[in-house]
Amino acid sequence: QVRLVESGGGLAQVGESLRLSCVASGITFRIGIMGWYRQAPGQQRDLVASITTGHMARYADSVKGRFTISREHTENTATITLQMNNLKPEDAAVYYCAANKGPGPIDMADLWGQGTQVAVDS
Repeated sequence: QVRLVESGGGLAQVGESLRLSCVASGITFRIGIMGWYRQAPGQQRDLVASITTGHMARYADSVKGRFTISREHTENTATITLQMNNLKPEDAAVYYCAANKGPGPIDMADLWGQGTQVAVDS
């Protein structure tokens, strides 16, 4: 069974950095596009960044230049990280790792992590 497990959330001060990781385990196939969504209280879940199997990354305008997504694989796992620099109060949210088992786009993700909380203290 494929699982996505996130780690690395926590509390940071404005301007500080946090690094999120997501490990997809139990995979026996080449997992497709992976990415990070976030959802703040009372808000919709929005895409933050995504990365293809070919390491092509895309970012939401609000995080361009501050966040970096990366990806690596082993035989049975895929890991993505989100390096978040110069954090702002509006970055506070629950961050969810998402992936598509097949060749579809990230907005058709069919694998989700449990979420990790990011808080930014001003």
